[in-house]
Amino acid sequence: MNLTLESIRILDTIDRKGSFAAAAVALDRVPSALTYSVRKLEEDLDVLLFDRRGHRAKLTPAGLELLTEGRHLLRAADELEQRVKRTASGWEVELRIVLDALIPFEKMLPLIAEFDAQGSGTRLRFSTEVLSGVWETLINGDADLAIGVSSDGPDLVRGSGGFRTRPLGVVDWVFAVAPDHPLARLPDPLAASVVQQYRAVATGDSGRMLPSVTAGLLTGQATLTVPTMRDKLHAQLAGLGCGHLPRTWAAPYLAAGALIEKQTTEIKPAGTPHYAWRTDGRGKCLKWLLTRLADPDVQRMLLAE
Repeated sequence: MNLTLESIRILDTIDRKGSFAAAAVALDRVPSALTYSVRKLEEDLDVLLFDRRGHRAKLTPAGLELLTEGRHLLRAADELEQRVKRTASGWEVELRIVLDALIPFEKMLPLIAEFDAQGSGTRLRFSTEVLSGVWETLINGDADLAIGVSSDGPDLVRGSGGFRTRPLGVVDWVFAVAPDHPLARLPDPLAASVVQQYRAVATGDSGRMLPSVTAGLLTGQATLTVPTMRDKLHAQLAGLGCGHLPRTWAAPYLAAGALIEKQTTEIKPAGTPHYAWRTDGRGKCLKWLLTRLADPDVQRMLLAE
């Protein structure tokens, strides 16, 4: 093969430095060696790469095309070298993290900033799913770590041994409606037969293969399905339905009178949010995050509005 990364790097340095002599200094080579390398490449490709008529080494159109595309190869080679070094040091090239809609992405920002200080170079890739969709992403191998999963896993997970889970914390759920909602004026506790007459707001399960998960819904109840927990909160603030919300999310609105807490005869949504990971993940980035997720202060931060 006539074209090598070394020859592209020589062309790149000559173009950036403006002359063969300056490039030779930058590359710690003698100018004649660079001149020979470029002439040899021109002969092999049968094209003229530099216009040498002026004081500054100027690329010909063919040379410019070669260098423009060649710089992509140089960057790819440098990135590959860094990935190999990171892998050898135990840091993952990339860690994929799926969040349940209960965990807004901005809650991860302090952890990301803290992780960046490690200087590992690991790329973090985030996605968001809802309820069983979070488990599906982990089971399908599209994520290495899931945060906020609604349970310790479906049966096929608990029996596989390929995943581990830990509780993320306890969520205190509150049934709340807007002040102008009809349920706000009725006496507590609200019977299920009464609540069932009014539309509920629910976050939609994004799973496609696992059985859908619902929480706090009554059989036959009309439902407004929204993408995230934050959307659910705003829909209930607008009086568009009723339902359970995490108390930490609802607290400021309850205090301001924008939401009214109601007692019900039905049990609140069950299940403790967990974080889960694949047992074949052994990289330093995953281990670092698992350590931080075990911290009660981090857990409270993630579950708070």
